[in-house]
Amino acid sequence: MPTVLITGATSGLGRYVAFELARSGFVVLAHGRDPGRTERLVAELRTEGEAHGFVADLASLAQVRELGSRVAAAHPRLDVLINNAGVGFGIPGAGREESADGHELRLAVNYLAPVALTRALLPVLRASAPSRIVNVGSAGQQPLDFDDFGTARDYDGVTAYRRSKLALAAHTFALAEELAGTGVSVNVLHPATFIDTAMVREAGVEPLSTISDGAAGVLALTTTESGQAGTGQYFDGTSPARAHAEAYDRDMWKRLEAATDRLLGT
Repeated sequence: MPTVLITGATSGLGRYVAFELARSGFVVLAHGRDPGRTERLVAELRTEGEAHGFVADLASLAQVRELGSRVAAAHPRLDVLINNAGVGFGIPGAGREESADGHELRLAVNYLAPVALTRALLPVLRASAPSRIVNVGSAGQQPLDFDDFGTARDYDGVTAYRRSKLALAAHTFALAEELAGTGVSVNVLHPATFIDTAMVREAGVEPLSTISDGAAGVLALTTTESGQAGTGQYFDGTSPARAHAEAYDRDMWKRLEAATDRLLGT
């Protein structure tokens, strides 16, 4: 049975995808931040198939790396990594928040955490090839400001979120080139616009899409040929699309990698 790790699996899109994949015969490794919620989720998933829980706060790079180590030790075969967990716009007018490491929270959870987790699990993914990395991004992307990478000036949660999602898209495209020929595909998608989740409602936004709408693209990249045959692609739902133009700029990739390595301490 194929094995999948889903971050942010205790609610919203991640929870829906976890159940769909468990029913499809995947061994589901369900990540959550809260021990109780993760335990309850795994108990429910086990009525559908095999599932295991992993608890970590993705706002802590130490916990992200520990998560990668625990997954690799317990499951030396990993067919799919779904980087789904994220932080949205936040409450309108809320101030800047920081992670355990002192990084702007949206940058930390939406970008630094999936990069660090992917790096920790790449040896397992390579050994398990053909394998897949599915990054849950957003059509809401905004150019990065490398002079203010942590959005410290004139803070706005929407801007911070959109910058983090552009960084994730650019990372996806750069990583795809790095992994060319290894059998590890990596793609990024905008699942749907304003999905009916707690993240969207917290931001005071009226949902426009159902969780089922958003899950379709994630499931397609996880289970169908499109997610393995192609790599370095951006999807709007299940349809190939184009990310923000800056995400394809190779000079920007180099600056992003340098900034990322500095924040990750690598």
